[in-house]
Amino acid sequence: MYYLTQDLFFPEVHLAHTSGVLALGGDLSPERLLLAYQNGIFPWYEDGEPITWWSPNPRMVLFLDELIISKSMRNILNRGLFEVTFNQNFTEVMANCQQIKRDGQNGTWITQDMIEAYGKLHQLGVAKSVEVWQNNELVGGLYGMDLGSVFCGESMFSKVSNASKVAFISLVGLLQKQHYKLLDCQVYNPHLESLGCREIARKDFINLLKER
Repeated sequence: MYYLTQDLFFPEVHLAHTSGVLALGGDLSPERLLLAYQNGIFPWYEDGEPITWWSPNPRMVLFLDELIISKSMRNILNRGLFEVTFNQNFTEVMANCQQIKRDGQNGTWITQDMIEAYGKLHQLGVAKSVEVWQNNELVGGLYGMDLGSVFCGESMFSKVSNASKVAFISLVGLLQKQHYKLLDCQVYNPHLESLGCREIARKDFINLLKER
C-alpha cells in the first residue's frame, strides 16, 4: 500500500492491490485529481476515512457504438417526457448524487470535500454534468471528468423512473458526435451492463487513455 505525501505523484497502476486500491492520502487539489484521472486512477472513500485512490482491474467501460437502448427506452425518448441540459447545474447534480439512497450502501462516498474539489474542476471546464428535467424540476443527472477523448463517469441519480438512463444516453449521444473513444464507468454493475458497458483489462484501458 502506498501512502501519498503532498508531492504530486501516483505509483504505477499495476502496483494496485487486487481489490483495486492503489494508494492512500494526498489531497483533492485540481492538479492531483487531473493527474489521477489521466492515469486511470480515481478517489473513492467515505467521510472519516483517508482519501483512497483506486485503479481497478478489470475496468468497466462503454465503447460508444455498443450502447444498448431498449425498445421501451426508445419510446420514452421519442415521447419527449424529459428535457436534457449540459453543464447548467453542476453543483446541484453532485448534491443529488450525494443524497440519493443506494441499495447496499449505508452512507455516501461523495463527501463535502469532494463536492468542493470537483466544483473547482467544473470551473476549469474539466468536470461536467448532464441534467434531466421534468416540469422544470431536476429529476436526474450525472457528472464526471472530461479528458478530451475519454469521459470518466463518476455518479448519477434519478428521482423518477428512467431519468438517469436518459442522462446516460444523452451523454453518449453527445460524445459520439464529438468523436470520443469511450465512456469510463469504473466498476461493474448490472445496470451499466444492461446499457452495453463491459469490462476490459486495466492495461487495455490505460492504453486507450494514453492514445491521442
